[in-house]
Amino acid sequence: MSSDRALLVVDVQNDFCPGGALAVTQGGKVAAVLNKYIAAFVKQDALVIASRDWHPRRTKHFKEFGGPWPAHCVQNTPGAAFHPALKLPPQTIIVSKGMDPDKDSYSAFQAVDEKGRPLRDILKDAGVKELWTGGLATDYCVKASVLDALKHFRVNLLMDAIKGVNIHPDDSKLAVEEMLHAGAQEMTLDHILKV
Repeated sequence: MSSDRALLVVDVQNDFCPGGALAVTQGGKVAAVLNKYIAAFVKQDALVIASRDWHPRRTKHFKEFGGPWPAHCVQNTPGAAFHPALKLPPQTIIVSKGMDPDKDSYSAFQAVDEKGRPLRDILKDAGVKELWTGGLATDYCVKASVLDALKHFRVNLLMDAIKGVNIHPDDSKLAVEEMLHAGAQEMTLDHILKV
C-alpha cells in the first residue's frame, strides 16, 4: 500500500443502520469490516475520509417536502452521527453532503469538508490516484460516489463492506454490476491484508 491510495467510508450513520430512520438491513455490520480497512490505511499513513449525509430539517429530499425519503440524518441529531461501532481515527477527513435543501446529493463527490473544499480537490491535493470505497448504501450513495470517483481515479469497491437498501430485491446486485461495468474493481479485506 502507498500514500497515493485513500479509503472512502460512505455514510455509515445511525439513521442508515438498524433502528434508524432509513435503516439498511444489517447496515451496522459494515462497521467492523471497515474498521479493519481503516487500521490498514492508518498503518500506511494513507488518507481516511468519511462522508455523511448532513441534511437541514427542511429539504426536498424528504417525503414531507415532496421528496422520496423519510426524514434522516438531520444535522446535529443522533441519527446523523456516525455509527458507534465505526472507529474513525482523529485524522479522518469528514465531508458533508445534502446541505442544500434543493438538491439530493447522493454522491460523496458532492460533499465538502469544514472549509468548503470539495472531495475531489481534497484527494487531488493529497496526490491520491486510487480510491477504496465501502459503506452505505450500495444502491444509492455508494453507487453514486463510485461512479463519480471513476471519472478521476482508479476505484476499488469493498465487496465485504457494503450493504444496500434494496427497495426492489435486486437493486444492490444491479448497482454492483453497474459499478464494475463502469470500471470499479472488486476488493475484499483478504486482498488488502496481503498487500
